[in-house]
Amino acid sequence: MTKTIRDTALQDRGGVATVQQIVTRDIRWVFREQTTDDFGIDAHLEVVENDGVSGRLIAVQIKSGPSYFSEPHEGGWWFRLDSADLGYWMDHSLPVIVVLCNPDLGIAYWQSVSEKTVVVGSRGGKKILVPTAHRLGRESRRELAKIAEGSPYELRLRALRLALPWMKLLQDGRRILLEADEWINKTSGRGDIVIASVDEDGEDRQELGSWYIRAGLRPYEDLLPTLVPWADLFLHEETYDDADRQEWEESCVFYDGEGDRIVLEDYAEWRERTLGECALRPYINLANEIDRWRLELGLNDLGRSFLAVDRFALGDGAFLSPR
Repeated sequence: MTKTIRDTALQDRGGVATVQQIVTRDIRWVFREQTTDDFGIDAHLEVVENDGVSGRLIAVQIKSGPSYFSEPHEGGWWFRLDSADLGYWMDHSLPVIVVLCNPDLGIAYWQSVSEKTVVVGSRGGKKILVPTAHRLGRESRRELAKIAEGSPYELRLRALRLALPWMKLLQDGRRILLEADEWINKTSGRGDIVIASVDEDGEDRQELGSWYIRAGLRPYEDLLPTLVPWADLFLHEETYDDADRQEWEESCVFYDGEGDRIVLEDYAEWRERTLGECALRPYINLANEIDRWRLELGLNDLGRSFLAVDRFALGDGAFLSPR
């Protein structure tokens, strides 16, 4: 039996009502239906924090009915994208999510619309995978709140902007250290990170921030550089030289019965043989529980370029740009 326009309208209304109920009852956010034509935006969700609205919004396109679950794929369902809608969503001032809803079961699933989630099909059309793991409800609150903060592109630019004071410290001749305590027997990859600034002589220490991280099984030599993408990381020379010399003394130096000092291997040769290239590594292990790292930051191309962009943005004067 062919579905009538009335049936479709009722189904759409049922989808909006179902999503509204889930958002207000389970996620406990504000749901604002967009009753005017907004080119495929059915509602706005506003994040609620500490029982107050936050001003952070997500635009929502709701698709309701069995037809939208008719193209299953491993881990979810494909949703085919209209090119006009996609262009509008990608340029929207708010982050956009698509919600597939089954009003009869009272459940819905969501996916964000971004360059990372949009894929090109075999015939050139574009689509996104709406995962079964993205069931709309209380468990999705944290991930949706992160999306409401902005697109990944905007968030990364914002993170660079927040790191500008550190870049300027390096530019002005201060030294910045990244110190990490890695709990090596924890599968969670637990670690404690400190960023500190010292003067050129390594004194006048000022702590700039501290964080607790969980890196899983990812090696810290791979992880730590990603925490400061605007800088290159180097071994802190004074710390590692002291630690290496102490290890060399314990391995290669002893005193005979008459108190004479016996050196089995020259320090430089021992260091080259045992340590080789100065890759990132901890400088000490504490009780076979914690690997301790102390690395120094140096501005890389991204950091220097972002400082140049900052200087430009602080200037004035008009320039040409696409309309």
